[in-house]
Amino acid sequence: MKTNKITQAMTVLFLAGVALPAVANDQDGWYVGAGGGAALATIDEQEIRTDLMNSGYQVTEFREDDGDFGYKLFGGYQFNENFALEGGYFDLGDFSYQATTNPAGMKSGQLDFSGWNIDAMGFMPFTQRSSLFALIGVHRSKATVDFSGTGAVNVLTPHYSKTATDYKFGVGYQYQMSQRFSFRLAAERYRMDDAVGNNGDLDFYSLNLVYRFGGSSHSPGPVVQERRPVAPAPAVATAEQYCSSLEIEFEIANDDIQRVNSEHMRVLATFLDKYPETNAVIEGHTDNVGSEADNLQLSQQRAQAAVDYLVREHDVDRDRLTVVGYGETQPVADNSTTAGKQANRRIHAIIGCATDIEGLEPLPARISLAMELEFDTNDATIATKYHQELDSIGKYLQMNPELTATLEGHTDNSSPDIAQQISRARAQSVADYLVQNFNIDRSRLNVQGYGSTRRDTYNTTAAERQDNRRVNIIIGYPK
Repeated sequence: MKTNKITQAMTVLFLAGVALPAVANDQDGWYVGAGGGAALATIDEQEIRTDLMNSGYQVTEFREDDGDFGYKLFGGYQFNENFALEGGYFDLGDFSYQATTNPAGMKSGQLDFSGWNIDAMGFMPFTQRSSLFALIGVHRSKATVDFSGTGAVNVLTPHYSKTATDYKFGVGYQYQMSQRFSFRLAAERYRMDDAVGNNGDLDFYSLNLVYRFGGSSHSPGPVVQERRPVAPAPAVATAEQYCSSLEIEFEIANDDIQRVNSEHMRVLATFLDKYPETNAVIEGHTDNVGSEADNLQLSQQRAQAAVDYLVREHDVDRDRLTVVGYGETQPVADNSTTAGKQANRRIHAIIGCATDIEGLEPLPARISLAMELEFDTNDATIATKYHQELDSIGKYLQMNPELTATLEGHTDNSSPDIAQQISRARAQSVADYLVQNFNIDRSRLNVQGYGSTRRDTYNTTAAERQDNRRVNIIIGYPK
């Protein structure tokens, strides 16, 4: 059996070491995958006719089957966003022909092609989730050719088999569906020896699923701590690259940007303003309470709220911000605990790195402190145990007359009217304490009551209900 030498070139894209734009999540580490699709060969009809004619036969009819289903199994290691090594097993199926002759007879041929390969792969990300890739490699494959003859056609050597090493190359597209799964579309060309002394090519077009066992992220880690957060300063990623990242948490069933997170959003906006070539992906997440559909919608709302805030408050171009909602599918903590649920109700913002040897100068320091006081059921009396901390707040406000404080009151389960009344009374009692004991001007104190609309926990236990009966004091923000 013979195949044509196909000379059409397939462009090989950038391979290892090319500097390319960063994606949201670097998927370094081990992975496995499987795929299948169409394998195609071009059977050299003219040469087969010529061989038969030289043997005294005239071909009256020629039929061929030049396509089959092929598959491959593979595994590899991703070194960075641009380079991976991959190896695996492939079987590209069977290809055959039948030539009817005069004198009456028939000659048939069938080629089987399978083997092992190792490839070097280069990736070129062009969105946060999508990449083009190219590969070049070698394969150790076995080509088996079987011939048969009927009637007047006599086949002297019916079986040929040869194992050889040759090259392969290809191009494709990869899309990251989730932290673990990606799919690929690939077009590959295998150079082959067909076991009867002819070199040719087989083309393989496949759809593949990739599973990653884990990896590292080159983005900076969390930069906001619960309750007493610190504004997220950009971190140096390399000698000449500056990156920024942001994580903020949300109250139950809520997508509002809280005051304690406003400063962190401001630092993020400053980074985006200084580096107008960078973009940000805003990812929303939830805990696992409620339906998957509702949580997916809530996570998208949270991400959208962050985008809207950056556009509205800081004039960030909306085209530079991408919204993604993951619902409950990517927890960072155990949803069986209250603290874990709260950690999972979050926004994660990933911002592209910028090159600027001068770096990013942080904003002039503005206070971003938060203190939380808890209360008894339906009570607005400040417990004695909080007096010492409140005294520290009062003295700090005395020493810094330009600062203001926002007092946010909250409750556990109550009727809406009672909840609003109690929550505001709690915030007002803290304001009265600061005025009476430290002579703080009331114009510097912003009193807000939120009732039970902003819960930290689910009110299922006495301890959780206690957590929701609280006043938050946030210093450093104007009314």
